[in-house]
Amino acid sequence: MSDVPTQAAAAHIATIASETGIHVNSVASTAKLLGEGATVPFISRYRKEATGSLDEVQIQTIRDRMLQLVDLDSRRASILKSLEERKLLTDDLKKKLTNADTTAKLEDIFAPFRPKRQTRATKAKEKGLEPLADWLLEHQGADPAEEAAQYVSEEKEVATLEEALAGARDIIAERVADDADLRGRARRIYEEEATVSSRVMYGKDEDKDAAKYRDYFDWSEPYASIPSHRMLAIRRGEKEAFLIMRVEVPLDRITSQALPEWVNTTGAAGEQVRQAVEDGCKRLLMPSMETEMRMAGKKSADETAIRVFADNLRELLLASPLGRKRTLAIDPGFRTGCKTVVLDAQGSLLHHTVLHATAGSNNQLYEAAVELTKLIGQYKIEAIAIGNGTASRETEAFVRKLKLPSSIQIIVVNESGASIYSASDVAREEFPNEDVTVRGAVSIGRRLMDPLAELVKIDPKSIGVGQYQHDVDQRQLKSALDDTVVSAVNSVGVELNTASKQLLSYVSGLNATRAENIVAYRNEHGGFNSRAELKKVPGLGDKAFEQAAGFLRLRDGEHPLDASAVHPERYAVVERMASDLGCAVSDLITSNELRKKIDLKQYVDAEVGLPTLQDILAELAKPGRDPRKQFEIFSFAEGVEKPSDLSPGMKLPGIVTNVAAFGAFVDVGVHQDGLVHVSQLSDNFVRDPAEVVKVGQKVQVTVMEVDIPRNRISLSMKSKPDLEGRSSGGGGGGHRGNDRGPRPQARRDSGGGRSQQGGGGNDWFSQAMDQAKKR
Repeated sequence: MSDVPTQAAAAHIATIASETGIHVNSVASTAKLLGEGATVPFISRYRKEATGSLDEVQIQTIRDRMLQLVDLDSRRASILKSLEERKLLTDDLKKKLTNADTTAKLEDIFAPFRPKRQTRATKAKEKGLEPLADWLLEHQGADPAEEAAQYVSEEKEVATLEEALAGARDIIAERVADDADLRGRARRIYEEEATVSSRVMYGKDEDKDAAKYRDYFDWSEPYASIPSHRMLAIRRGEKEAFLIMRVEVPLDRITSQALPEWVNTTGAAGEQVRQAVEDGCKRLLMPSMETEMRMAGKKSADETAIRVFADNLRELLLASPLGRKRTLAIDPGFRTGCKTVVLDAQGSLLHHTVLHATAGSNNQLYEAAVELTKLIGQYKIEAIAIGNGTASRETEAFVRKLKLPSSIQIIVVNESGASIYSASDVAREEFPNEDVTVRGAVSIGRRLMDPLAELVKIDPKSIGVGQYQHDVDQRQLKSALDDTVVSAVNSVGVELNTASKQLLSYVSGLNATRAENIVAYRNEHGGFNSRAELKKVPGLGDKAFEQAAGFLRLRDGEHPLDASAVHPERYAVVERMASDLGCAVSDLITSNELRKKIDLKQYVDAEVGLPTLQDILAELAKPGRDPRKQFEIFSFAEGVEKPSDLSPGMKLPGIVTNVAAFGAFVDVGVHQDGLVHVSQLSDNFVRDPAEVVKVGQKVQVTVMEVDIPRNRISLSMKSKPDLEGRSSGGGGGGHRGNDRGPRPQARRDSGGGRSQQGGGGNDWFSQAMDQAKKR
C-alpha cells in the first residue's frame, strides 16, 4: 500500500471513508500505519490516538478495501495500456475508464475492445460483413436484400443472401451483448429478480450417492435471498455431477431493455436488427450475466461461510483455560485400549501407558483401575482430561466409578484436530521418540490446560468448525483464519519464556523465523530477564520489537510492567505517575488507593492521549489479565451415552460444537452431534444463529427427533418446544454439519460398541480400590 501514488491513495481514503462512515482522518492514519508495516493488533491496541480508537474489524476493513482499490487501479492501468498499444484509446474512453469505480463497470466499458477469441462475429468481420451490419442499423425501414446481395462472394465464403444477413446479425448481436449501459441494467435485473434453480442430473435420481442432495432435485428460490449454505450445497452437488444449477430471468426482461435502444422501426431491415438483438441477449448477454451471478453468488456465500468459520474459530481459540494443573489425559479406545499420559503443570510429558478401561476381561478392567489410581496418587493429579471421540462416555463412566476426590476435575475435551497434530511435523519435533497415540493424548491434555496455546499448532482448517470449508475460496479462507488466530493470540498475550515457537509466530511483528530465533536465544541463555532483552535476538530489529513487545509477557521480569500489556514505549509515563505520587511502579500495581489519585489529564501530550492512558490505568489494576472467561466444569447427563438412549422430550445439557447459517450443532454426549435448527434456537425470531449461540457455549436442549438409520438428531432450545407429531426414528432430524462429517475415526478403535463389564458387577472396582490403597 505504501507504493500507491499519493493522489490515488487520497482518492482511496476518501472512498473508504464514504463507504464505511469512518472519519477520513482515521482512515488516512490507519492506511499510513499499515503502509509502514504496523499490524492490525498493534494499531488497534497501541495507536488509538492516531485512529480515533478504531477496533480490529474496522482496521481490517480499511486494509482489505485499500487492497481492493489498489487491485482495481492495477486492472485499470492494464486496460489503458492495452488500448493505447492498439491505438484504440480516445479521450472519452479514457475518461469513462478513469471514472469507473467497480471492476464490473471497468470490464463493461472494456468489453467491446477486449481482444476476442474466434467468435461468430469475428468470423463475419473477416468476411467483410461489418459494413452490412452498420447499414442495417442505419436503414431499419429499408429492404436489406439489395444491399446484402453486394456481400455475396465465393472469395469471402459468403454463398447466399441469408449467409450475409446472418453474419451481419452476428456482428450486431455481439455489439448488443458488449453494450456497457445494457450490461449494467441487465446486471441489476439479475441481482434483484433472478431465480436460482437446481434439478437432478440426468440419470442420477436413483444414484445412492446423490441421495444427500435429494432436497435439491427440484428446487428454486430467489437469487437475492438464497442463504449461503444452500448456494454452496447446490454448487457442491453440481461439482459432484449430481445436480444442474441455473441462475435465470425471463428472456423478455432483458430484451425489453435492449430492443428500444437498438430497434427504431418495423421495416425489413429493422426486423433483422430485432432478431440480432434477441439473439445477442439470449446467446451472449444472458449466459454472460448468469456466469457473473454464479461467481458473485459464490463470492457472497464464501464470505458468509468464512465469517461463520472465523467466528467459530475465535470462540474455540478463546475458550476458557483450566490453567496450570497437573493433568492426566486419556485418549479413549475400545479394543486397543485408552492411551493415557501424565503431564506436569507446564504441559510436559512425564509418563504414558495404555489402560484397558472400556473393554476386555474383568482382570483387565481391574488392572486398569489399579494403574489409574496409582498414577493419580503418584503424580498428584489435579485434573483428568478425556477426549470426546469413540469410547469417550464409557471411559468417563469408568473414571467416575473410581470415586476420586472431589478436588480432581474430570472434563471431556473436544479433540477435533488432535489426530492432525499427532501426525504433524510440529508433534514429531516435540516428541520424536513417541508414537502418534501418545502425541494425540498429550494434545488432549494440553488443550484442556490452555486451548489457545495448543490449537495454534494445528492448521485452523482442521479444527472442524467450518461451513463448507473445502468449497470456499481457499486463499480468502486462509487469510481470514490467520487474522482470527493473530487476533486471539494477541488479545490474550504470550508468555515469552514458556511459549512454543508456533504460538510466538502469531505475535504481532513476529513470524516463524523470528519465533524460532527467540526460542533458540531462550534455550541458550536460560530465558529472558526483560522485554528489552528481545532486541538481542538475531533478526529482531526495532520495528519488530515495537510491534511485538506489548503482547509478550514476563512474569518475573526486571521491570514490573514487563508482565503487563503496557507497551515499553509508555513505561516512562507510568514512571512519571509513580514519581509524582512518591511511590514505586510496583506500588501502583498493588494499591488501588494510589491509582485513584492519578489524574490522567496531567499526562496527556502530543503522543499520548486519554484512550492510551485509560488503557494503562486499567492494566495497572490487573496486569497481564487473561481476557478469557473463567473455566467452568461441564458434565453430560448420566446414562445417556448413545443415540438409542435418546427419546423425544428429553431435556439435556450440551455444548455447542459448531455454528452455521442454518443453526447450531450441539454435543449431548452420544458421539453424534444434534442440530438445533435456526427456528428452534429461541422463542423469538432469530436471523443469525451467531447472535444467540457461540462455539463452546453450554446450553440446555430438548430432544425433538432421533433418526437412528441416518444418524440424525434434532434438538430445540425453545422453552416449550412443539413435540406434537415428532417421534424417534422419524425423518428430517439434525445431522453433523457440512464438512465435519462423522467424528474422526482414523485412530479410533470402534470394535465392539459400548463395552460390557462382564457378570461380576462392580466387584472388580472394590478389589482395585483395596489394592490401590495397599500400594
